[in-house]
Amino acid sequence: MEIEHLGLNVKNPAEMADWYVAHLGMRIVRGCDEPAVCRFVADSADDVMLEIYHNPDADTPDYSTLDPLVAHLAFASDDVEADHARLLAAGATTATAPTPLDNGDTIAILRDPWGFPIQLCHRAEPML
Repeated sequence: MEIEHLGLNVKNPAEMADWYVAHLGMRIVRGCDEPAVCRFVADSADDVMLEIYHNPDADTPDYSTLDPLVAHLAFASDDVEADHARLLAAGATTATAPTPLDNGDTIAILRDPWGFPIQLCHRAEPML
């Protein structure tokens, strides 16, 4: 089996999806505004898809209080420091600054403008 998508119940799905398209290289695959706002966005390789939606019948988590070590969305980056600075200029906030690790990887964690944790990672050895 393959993962089809990961769903995130958020308060502003259309705005969040647009930000992910503009700043994280994703593209909208499908969307609707009724009965609830929903956007399916795919990564640039068409390997991973997110469903960003708002279902008023369910609690919307306060992602800004979620420890990034509990859950985060990771993006491969060729230049973590440059992408970190670019995303900060686009409205993200820093959770952890770009950090080189002992294994040669470099990571940084930000929060998108809605508080969801995003990790940037450059792997010394690609994992997939």
